Amino acid sequence: MNIPIEDLSFEDALKELERIVGRLESGEASLDESIRLYERGDRLRARCAERLDAAQARIEAIRLDAEGKPTATRPFAAG
Repeated sequence: MNIPIEDLSFEDALKELERIVGRLESGEASLDESIRLYERGDRLRARCAERLDAAQARIEAIRLDAEGKPTATRPFAAG
């Protein structure tokens, strides 16, 4: 797949990254192909991390007052 990384959804980027990891782990890629795969995989990993960071920032829990109005936010805690 050679779709520009910026155009991929998080899910598509993650799927492509998984395919790249599988290809690299298989040991069947030539050295040149492995280098190209690794470079694209690294860019995909960075893009996924960037998208996750942005999503985490948007998913901050909003505290509501008795009237249901936002009063403050607290950082999102995964887990």
